[in-house]
Amino acid sequence: MLEVVDLACARGERRLFENLNFSLTQGELLYVHGPNGSGKTTLLRAVCGLGWPDAGEVRWQGQNIRRVRDEYHRAMAYVGHHNGVKDDLTAFENLRISAQLVGGAGDDERVLAALERMELAQCVELPGKVLSQGQKRRLALARLLVMGAALWVLDEPFNALDVRAVGRVQAVLSDHLDNGGMVMFTTHQEVDIIAHRARHVHLGA
Repeated sequence: MLEVVDLACARGERRLFENLNFSLTQGELLYVHGPNGSGKTTLLRAVCGLGWPDAGEVRWQGQNIRRVRDEYHRAMAYVGHHNGVKDDLTAFENLRISAQLVGGAGDDERVLAALERMELAQCVELPGKVLSQGQKRRLALARLLVMGAALWVLDEPFNALDVRAVGRVQAVLSDHLDNGGMVMFTTHQEVDIIAHRARHVHLGA
């Protein structure tokens, strides 16, 4: 469903990678490896359509994502380094509005269930400004549970999470894959995500 074809990206005058090819289909996990500065975030942003490559293309169901932008963005969810939590909104309001903005399921019951799944039920009425960094990260990841997207693209999703929270997020990702979803992610942490099929892309080699 997702194809990266002859992709090349540069930062300034330095070529990060080129002639990069891979695909991802239902139930597959793709792990992007590489040292700092190798272009992992650049690759993920290019896959999301947040930055255009210098060469090659990203395709969704055989079409360049530029041609099917709206359809693709409904099918894809991205969580980057920034959590995007609004300080003046409660955890519940943050999640509900985020889901509605991308056309996801913003109904109250689903939002509450997502907060509970991420162990944020006690934070429902708390404003974002009083949440810890770990709670904000879990709130950002809770969006995945209400957006209804098939493809999850995650940049360092385990940052700021304690061991218990890491295990919970691993379980969420494994469930998504088991239900036919797709996950593309990068992390510096050792994690154990259950996937029937896993692919690996190595940058900076």
